[in-house]
Amino acid sequence: MKAASTLELITRTPLLHLDKLSGTGKGKIYGKLEYLQPGGSVKDRAALQIIKDAYQSGRLSKGQTVVEMTSGNMGAGLALVCRQFGNPFIAVMSKGNSPERLKILHAFGAEIVLTEQVDGGPGMVTGKDIEQASRIARELAEEKNAFYVDQFNNPSSITAHFETTGPEIWNDLNNIDVFIASIGTAGTFTGTAKYLKSKNRNIVCIAVEPQNTAILKTGRVLNPRHIIQGTSYGLVPPHWNSALADDIITVDDQEVERVTKQLSYEQGLYVGYSSGANVAAAIKYLEKNNAAINIATILCDTGYKYTDL
Repeated sequence: MKAASTLELITRTPLLHLDKLSGTGKGKIYGKLEYLQPGGSVKDRAALQIIKDAYQSGRLSKGQTVVEMTSGNMGAGLALVCRQFGNPFIAVMSKGNSPERLKILHAFGAEIVLTEQVDGGPGMVTGKDIEQASRIARELAEEKNAFYVDQFNNPSSITAHFETTGPEIWNDLNNIDVFIASIGTAGTFTGTAKYLKSKNRNIVCIAVEPQNTAILKTGRVLNPRHIIQGTSYGLVPPHWNSALADDIITVDDQEVERVTKQLSYEQGLYVGYSSGANVAAAIKYLEKNNAAINIATILCDTGYKYTDL
C-alpha cells in the first residue's frame, strides 16, 4: 500500500486467524491487528475522527492547542494526529500509567501533565484516578482556551468505529457470528457493534470486563484495581449502549496475563493486556459454544507500551 501521508496509515488493519489460540474445535477466532496503527493502538481511529470532526464543526482551528485526559493510547493517537494538522497537544495522565507510554507521547511531541493517583497504583488506574485527571484536563483546556477532546463523551469516538472498524471487519469476514471487545470509553464496542448489527442483527456482540470491576455486568465494583490498562474504570461510560450487548464476559488478571503471553510466544503477536482480555473472552465463548462459528475481536495495542510484558 502506498500512502501520501501518515494519516493515511490509520485504519485498514489486517484481520488475522488466531490459529494457535482457536483450539482444535470447529470455531475460529480472528484478531484485528490494531496495534499496527502508527500510534500503536486502536485509539488512532478515534483520534483522527475527533480532530477531523472538530475542524469541520469549527470547534478547532489551525494552531489551537488540544487537551485530553488519557491513559496513553488516545494520547499517542492525538499527539501524532495533531502534529500532522499543526495543533499543539497536551496529554493529562495519571501517574499510574506505564512509563513506556510517557516515552511514546514525548516521542510524538506531546506536552505531558501528570496527575496524582487517588486509589490506584502503578499499572493500575482506577475510575477515581480518571476523574481526577479529567478534572485537571478540563481546567487546563479552559485556562488555555484549548479544544478539550473529552473522549468519554465525544460522539466521534463512536463514529470512527461505525465508519471504519465495523465495515472493515464485515468486508473481511462477512460470515462473522460473534464480535467481542473490552470496554474503556465503549467507543470501539458501540460503534463496531452498531455497524455489524446493521448488516446482520443476528451477530452476537459481547463486551469484556475484569472480573472484580464488572460494573456493567454486576452493577458493582469489588476491586477497582486490575492490569487491563485503558479499560474498565469502575464507571459506566456514557458511550455504553446495553441494547447492543448480547452478553458480557468477565476475565481475571491471571487468565489475561496468560493469554497475552500466549499471543506473543505462540501466535507471534506482541500485544497488551486488553488484547489478552479480548482473546481470553473469545476462548471462553468458543469453549462454551463448540460450534463452527467465527469470532472477531480487537488486538487493541502493542506490548511495547507496557512495563511488565
